[in-house]
Amino acid sequence: MNNVIMCVGNRDGGDDAVGPYIADKLKKIKHDFVVIDCGIIPENFTAEVKKYNPNVVVIIDAVEMNLKPGEIRMIKEEKISEMTVSTHGIPLSVLMKYLRQYVNRVILIGIQPAQMIGDITDSVLSAANKLIKLIEKDQIDIIPTL
Repeated sequence: MNNVIMCVGNRDGGDDAVGPYIADKLKKIKHDFVVIDCGIIPENFTAEVKKYNPNVVVIIDAVEMNLKPGEIRMIKEEKISEMTVSTHGIPLSVLMKYLRQYVNRVILIGIQPAQMIGDITDSVLSAANKLIKLIEKDQIDIIPTL
């Protein structure tokens, strides 16, 4: 296994819990990725990512993209600064730039949240389960790009 999935989010933050939810589910199934639940501080996991010497790092997070709740998109790095990406110590664009020094490909997959308080919503849970199936089938490249 030389690919890593970094799942980002706050378990107590409504739809921001989508990253940890996906991490929990992926850790129970067979696939070709190392899965890391990064919580709200993904920058603290860069040493762990580098230890695996991955070819690809996929970052999954709730991202405000002005789409319908539950919409999933691959987000180009240059678009990240235009969006609200949950609550992290450093912008994900900075994390991605740093990781690119060590990794061939860094991908950000965003799921449009409905709310960032309370419980995770049904539309985002449905999207999370859809994304898990795409990861299982090695089909994340069919996700539309924003």
